[in-house]
Amino acid sequence: MSKAKHYLPEPSDDPVATIVEAIDKDVERGEDILMLGLGVVMLSSTLAPVAPPTVLLPLVALTFAISSGCARNNYHNMERKLKEAMLQLERGDKAILRPIAAVFAEQPMPPLVDSYNLLKNLKRTWKSVLGGIIINPLWMPIFYVMGIQIVEEKNLGILNRAVCGVEQKIAPPATAYEEEQV
Repeated sequence: MSKAKHYLPEPSDDPVATIVEAIDKDVERGEDILMLGLGVVMLSSTLAPVAPPTVLLPLVALTFAISSGCARNNYHNMERKLKEAMLQLERGDKAILRPIAAVFAEQPMPPLVDSYNLLKNLKRTWKSVLGGIIINPLWMPIFYVMGIQIVEEKNLGILNRAVCGVEQKIAPPATAYEEEQV
C-alpha cells in the first residue's frame, strides 16, 4: 500500500474536511507511536530479574529513540503533505486550515540530527547529566531521549488542539433533535 504524497490525492466535494480528517488520523498515529514506545519501556521492568541493567537500560534508551524518531518523521510528513495539499486549495479553504498550518510554522521540529546533538541542546544535556549523577550514570541517555519524547508529545498535543478547533469550525450545526438526544 503506497502512501499519499499529500492529503488530497483526488478532488473531493469538501477538501477541507478531507484534509482535517487525514491530519487527525496522522496525529493519532503519532500519538500511538509515542504511547507504544512508552508502553514498551514500562513493560521492560518485567525483564529486570533476568536482564542486567547494562543490557536493559540501553534498550530502554533505544526504545525511546526509535519511538521519538518515528513520531518526528510522522510530524514532518504531516507538515509536507499539508503544504502540498494547500497549494491545491482556494483562498477560503486555506483560511480555514490556517490554524493547523500555523502550528507547523510556530512549532517547527528540527531534524533528528539537531535533537541528538548534545551541544545544541545544552539544557537537555545538563538535565540528563544531573539525573545520571543523582540516579545512575547509565540513565543519562535515557533521560536525554526521554526529553526528545516529551517534546514530541507536546507538539502533537498542540497540533491536536488546532485540529480539534478546525473540526469544530467545519462541523455542521447540530439540530434541536440531536441536542435533545445528548
